[in-house]
Amino acid sequence: MPLVAHNQLPSFNRLRGEGVKVLDPDAAVHQDIRELHIGLLNMMPDAALAATERQFFRLVGESNPIAQFYVHPFTLSELSRSKKTQTHIDQYYDSFEQIKQQGLDALIITGANVIGSDLSNQDFWKPLIEVADWAYENVTSTLCSCLATHAVLEFRYAQKRQPREIKKWGVFPHSVTNKAHPLVTDINTRFDVPYSRWNDVSYEQFTAAGLHILALGDNDCVHLATSDDGFRTIFFQGHPEYDTISLLKEFKREVLLYIEGQRKDYPPFPDAYFGLKSAAILREFKHYLLAALKQNADVPEFPEDLLVDDLNNTWHDTAGAVISNWVGLVYQLTHSDRKKPFMDGVDIKNPLGLA
Repeated sequence: MPLVAHNQLPSFNRLRGEGVKVLDPDAAVHQDIRELHIGLLNMMPDAALAATERQFFRLVGESNPIAQFYVHPFTLSELSRSKKTQTHIDQYYDSFEQIKQQGLDALIITGANVIGSDLSNQDFWKPLIEVADWAYENVTSTLCSCLATHAVLEFRYAQKRQPREIKKWGVFPHSVTNKAHPLVTDINTRFDVPYSRWNDVSYEQFTAAGLHILALGDNDCVHLATSDDGFRTIFFQGHPEYDTISLLKEFKREVLLYIEGQRKDYPPFPDAYFGLKSAAILREFKHYLLAALKQNADVPEFPEDLLVDDLNNTWHDTAGAVISNWVGLVYQLTHSDRKKPFMDGVDIKNPLGLA
């Protein structure tokens, strides 16, 4: 059922404008519906912080008809922020100490932008481990996205990600490989997922860690997996939460970096994302842009408005179905006391009772 706007976070109004059901707290207290409290550890950089809020809020809010969702965003103080973004965080985000005090039913950990493949030298490394370890002991299930997946696989399973020669960037097909797992019940058996990363954890590494692989892409690329108990940690290597325009925004950013001299090569198109019309528009734009740079003339404006209506989203329905299954399972298993991860009698080594 609906998200509850428990504070004045601007993303709530943005989502209302998109047609997502968002309740005021006064209305929520008069509904005889169970609450679920879900944490969102948002590690994305300033430019993507609010968009990432909306992406995950939207997936959670659309997921389940029998719960009210209180989504609690928080971040890590070790991540560098602009003054404007820090003001947003101070006004609308909880601290990790508040999260621990209140308790959670579930947790989502986003990706983050880092330079290089080594995660252990990042400023957020130890604080992220602290959050993930706390969640493993105190939260019913934790969903890790992209870099968060790589981090947990390294510090908990000793599986360090490896750099790619070419960035995996675009929209890629996948297939469900374990149809019996309740996390993939009634989802499309073949579906697309957006990717945007320079590093991989291989199929062999997931297997060596004893994890359950639920969905694979090309060249045995693992998108969806779970911890060995089947549920307490969920791993995404892709970005199923992405908006239709997310890769367009990333492509535009890379073009601007090229114009500013911060990128040496002109960026390639994300795989299987732009249609024929958009590709033609972008090739024409590149032609005029390169000519303008060579002549030291004014560069043309990036044609974003001409591209938006030509983009297709081939992943959101499946992403929503997986999140709906995840939330539904949390609802069934979590304790009414937010500081206890499971109802009495649940086998924490096999909470779903998988064979």
